[in-house]
Amino acid sequence: MKPLIAAEELAARLGEPGVAVLEVAFDPSDVPFREAHVPGSRWAHWKGLLWHATDRRFPEPETLAARLGALGIRGDDELVLVGDPIQFATYAYWVLGMLGRPARVLDGGRARWLSGGFPVEAGEPAPTEPVAHPAGEADLSSTIGRDEVLAALGGEIPIVDLRSPEEFHGERVAPPFAPFDHGAERRGRIPGARHLWFERLLAGDGTFLPADELRAAFREAGLRNGGDVITYCRLGHRASLGWFVLHELLGHERVRVYDGSWTEWGSIVGVPVETEPAG
Repeated sequence: MKPLIAAEELAARLGEPGVAVLEVAFDPSDVPFREAHVPGSRWAHWKGLLWHATDRRFPEPETLAARLGALGIRGDDELVLVGDPIQFATYAYWVLGMLGRPARVLDGGRARWLSGGFPVEAGEPAPTEPVAHPAGEADLSSTIGRDEVLAALGGEIPIVDLRSPEEFHGERVAPPFAPFDHGAERRGRIPGARHLWFERLLAGDGTFLPADELRAAFREAGLRNGGDVITYCRLGHRASLGWFVLHELLGHERVRVYDGSWTEWGSIVGVPVETEPAG
C-alpha cells in the first residue's frame, strides 16, 4: 500500500467498502469540518487521537485501537488520513505506524481537497456504532528522545530543523502566523542543526513535490543519502512531515523524529542553544 493517495483517486473510491477516511486537525474545534469535509469522513483532534490522555507521550496500542474503533474504523479498513493542515496527517501516519496501524496520507490534505473542487458534505457525520479494532504492536524506533539528541551533538548524525526561518534564527518561538509567540522558554535552535522550512517540500497546491525536487531540497540543506537523520520542529508535526518525505517517499533508511522538539529543548535547563541576532 503506497503511503500517498491523490485526491483524484480518493474521489473515485468514495463509498467503496473497506475505505475509511479520517480528518486529523490541528484546531480542537470541529467547526471547519462541519462546514465542509470529504463525504463519509470522520474527524479527530490530533492530540486527542495520538497522545496519552494525561502524559506527553503516545498512547498504548490498545488505547489507540479503542479510539479508532469508537470512530467506526475497523482494523482491516484502508485508512486515509486527511490533514488539516497536511502535517497533521503525516504526524498521524507516523504515530499510527509506530503503534502498528498502517494508513495512507491524502496528498495535499484538506486544503487540496477543497481547492480542487472535489465532492464535499457538511454537518455532523452520520452516527456510527463503535466497532472492534485490534491493537497493533508498538515499535518506537523512529522516535528519539532528548538525551539521545544531546549525545548526538557535534557528531556525524545530521539534525534537520523543519521550522520557519524566523524560528530557526531565534526571532520567534512559534511560527510567524501563530497569534501568540509561545511554546518554549528560549528562542534559538539545537546546535549544529541544518535548516529546511517544511513548506519547501510542498508545491503551491500543498501536494508533495516530485521525488527529484524533494531530494534536491534536502541536498541544499546539506543532507546526503545514507546514515542516520534526526528531524525536529516545535511540536513534532512538521518534523514528521520531514520524516515522511525522507523515509516513506525517498526511501531513506533510518530517520528519527525528536517529538519533544523545540517545546521541550527550548525549556530544558542546561542544554545548549544556538541563536542568531534578528536581521
